[in-house]
Amino acid sequence: MTGTRIYSQMMLLAASATPRPTDSAVPDVQEVVDQMNSNASAEDKTSFLLEYLMAQREPLLNFGKTLLIALIVFLIGKRIIALLLKLLNRWMERSHVEVSVHKFIMSLGRVLLYILLIFCVAGILGVGTSSIIAIIGSAGLAVGLALQGSLSNLAGGILILLMKPFLVGDYIVAGGVEGTVRNIDIFYTRIVTTDNKVIVIPNGTLSNGNIINTSQEEYRLLILDFMVGYDAQISKVREVVLNLMERDEGVCKDRPQSVNIDKLNPGRVRLQAKAWVTNKDYWDVRYRMLEAIKEELPKQGISLF
Repeated sequence: MTGTRIYSQMMLLAASATPRPTDSAVPDVQEVVDQMNSNASAEDKTSFLLEYLMAQREPLLNFGKTLLIALIVFLIGKRIIALLLKLLNRWMERSHVEVSVHKFIMSLGRVLLYILLIFCVAGILGVGTSSIIAIIGSAGLAVGLALQGSLSNLAGGILILLMKPFLVGDYIVAGGVEGTVRNIDIFYTRIVTTDNKVIVIPNGTLSNGNIINTSQEEYRLLILDFMVGYDAQISKVREVVLNLMERDEGVCKDRPQSVNIDKLNPGRVRLQAKAWVTNKDYWDVRYRMLEAIKEELPKQGISLF
């Protein structure tokens, strides 16, 4: 009995989806349902059903042709989309489009082209585009309410790509973390720390917070903090450290260097050594200078704390 009900519902859907000439004597859907639910013999039910299916042959064939055409259009459309995306990718590579913008345009183009293809296939199947737009609008509203945070990240990603506060390869400090930008995706930005950890930061957080970009300028100020005792002669400390800076090939010689007292602490004096270096040499020079200061000052009788 359950199978009969399921079949009856399927016949109702099929009849509503396929038009039938009104001037024929073909039994309507309700008659078919009543016949299937009646106490008639199996032979009568089978005969009645075959009569109905034969009457629906032409509409079903027409629908099958339409479905086949829609399938062919969809497959051809996929090939065309792949070709267009390939051409777009080549054009952006030749134009040297920035990596993050390149990825964003490719993702957006793929989505838009497939939406256009779906509209074309729906039109072939006879589905009204206004109905599709209404469904998409309703679904978009529901999804938007459920994914407010993700939409904030999407908006943040678009702002980052448009305003370009940083690019792939830049070293940034944001959200309490710092590292080199690896990817700028639509929803998240990935940075790699100096100890090779990957940190994923929501774009909404980045777009609404402070960002320190140390890579936009060619040169970066290197600041080294170290402490000596009160018995140390500051002039001698300054002379030793400045000589170390002069000998380091990574320090820019045409820009000023300095060694000054930064703070007086109980039992020790904190000094700051400052020098300009290129961005690409920053970390190498920093490590070399720290090691050189640690090795040279004790040789000169100056204790470090």
